[in-house]
Amino acid sequence: MTDTEVSILIVDDDEVDTRAVERALRQQRVANPVYTAADGCEGLAMLRGEGGRTKVPRPYLILLDLNMPRMNGLQFLRELRGDSNLTDSIVFVLTTSRADEDKAAAYRQHIAGYLEKPDTGNGFLRAIQMLERYVLSVQFPPGHGESEIYGQRP
Repeated sequence: MTDTEVSILIVDDDEVDTRAVERALRQQRVANPVYTAADGCEGLAMLRGEGGRTKVPRPYLILLDLNMPRMNGLQFLRELRGDSNLTDSIVFVLTTSRADEDKAAAYRQHIAGYLEKPDTGNGFLRAIQMLERYVLSVQFPPGHGESEIYGQRP
């Protein structure tokens, strides 16, 4: 997709939807590494490399469901934005929620976009095509170590 390989983290408790996204990525011949987490707690652990989990390499794009157990998507976003090492993460919400209050709450957490989950596989394919164009068109935040953000060192 780009010269710098962008990792994709899918944070969603619905295994059927996760597989549909992965299938759409394959159909588009997107070969980027894909990581999956079943809820916000697991997603944060993967981004931080905690609990024996493989740390998702930068740059990355997060596809986030809102309706999940343990830690839902809005709780995940608040935690993500409050973490100085993760606050610059690019997040697209991909959810069944059509509630205006969910959309407003997600955008207050500086998401890149809010996508409603489609009813069909072709809908997932269109969403992946849009995300692929996004990845090809924008500059991602630079990778950084735990104590380095945007090239600034303590």
